[in-house]
Amino acid sequence: MSELRVSPKLVVDGADRAIAFYRSVLGASLATRHVMGEQVVFAALDLPGGSVLQVKDPDDVDPAPPAGGGGVILDILTDDPDGVMAAAVEAGAEVVFEVDDQPYGSRQGRFRDPFGHQWIVGTPVTMDDAEVQAALDDWARHT
Repeated sequence: MSELRVSPKLVVDGADRAIAFYRSVLGASLATRHVMGEQVVFAALDLPGGSVLQVKDPDDVDPAPPAGGGGVILDILTDDPDGVMAAAVEAGAEVVFEVDDQPYGSRQGRFRDPFGHQWIVGTPVTMDDAEVQAALDDWARHT
């Protein structure tokens, strides 16, 4: 196996609204969109930096996530987490936690999009693994 790529496929209740949201908030561009009747069965969005995000409407096989979100959290690395968070909130996202400087060397926040998916937006972690663990251990002692 020479290469693996992960392209998340988000099941959303309202795929066309989600496409508009991800285009507005993430700067995505629509590469492909296929429908069966009025249901989007596959849409591919190209993200800045080369990743691909897929979107589809729910059906009997692929339900939408529950209201509070599912078990997957998507992670965005960006040089402007505050800007991405502001754009997400303006487009209808709910803040899970505000963007702030984290003790492990990243500026991060989290939002839940209008379709139930959670996203962490942040800068890359600036510490090595041992420093991250020490910062988390210290944080745990003080919370």
